[in-house]
Amino acid sequence: MNTEFHPIDFDNWNRKQYFYYFTKMLPTGYSLSVEVDITNTYNLVKKLNMKFFPVYLYLASRLISEQQEFRIGKIEEQLGYYEVLHPSYACFHEDDKTMSSMWSVYAPDFEDFYNNYLDDQKQYAENHGILAKSGIPANSFMIGMLPWTQFTSYSPIPFVSSDNYFPVLEAGKFFERDDKKMMPLSISVHHAVADGYHVGLFLEKFQKYMHHPEEWIK
Repeated sequence: MNTEFHPIDFDNWNRKQYFYYFTKMLPTGYSLSVEVDITNTYNLVKKLNMKFFPVYLYLASRLISEQQEFRIGKIEEQLGYYEVLHPSYACFHEDDKTMSSMWSVYAPDFEDFYNNYLDDQKQYAENHGILAKSGIPANSFMIGMLPWTQFTSYSPIPFVSSDNYFPVLEAGKFFERDDKKMMPLSISVHHAVADGYHVGLFLEKFQKYMHHPEEWIK
């Protein structure tokens, strides 16, 4: 499992002033919600008799691995960035309608990641309690899906201060529009590490990949 961490030379970092401003002077985070056309990816996933949720997890994790600003973290007081982030998500228990926290090891290869997810489901999905799978790594980010709710906005609200600068992603209930399969998607970020440009780039790539699943679902 990749937990590689690279220290940042804070004094020479191009975001030094922004980081200080948005953590000390005006602590700020923000959320954006969009509607993503998942038609092509959804249809291919169904054709291959696969699960959509791990496909969504993989794509988000892959795109995060391509943008350093989403992988900023701290070890003790040292600011740096991780090479990758591993997805942390909830598994829902139909029997008592509770949820438990799960995570899977990110792998650059789609098939490897998909199998990691299936192995975790087989081994841990029936475990109740807050943690279905323990040992969550420090370089993990929160990602989820609300399959019951078609939202237009979603904002996770922290109740304590934190040194966590990783993004939070949430998808919603699919819906049909003009013969297309659409999915609400929210991304929340800390302004200290990422601006609107970075989020816009992520969302642009997310939609592009959803349009062309044959290029990465292999």
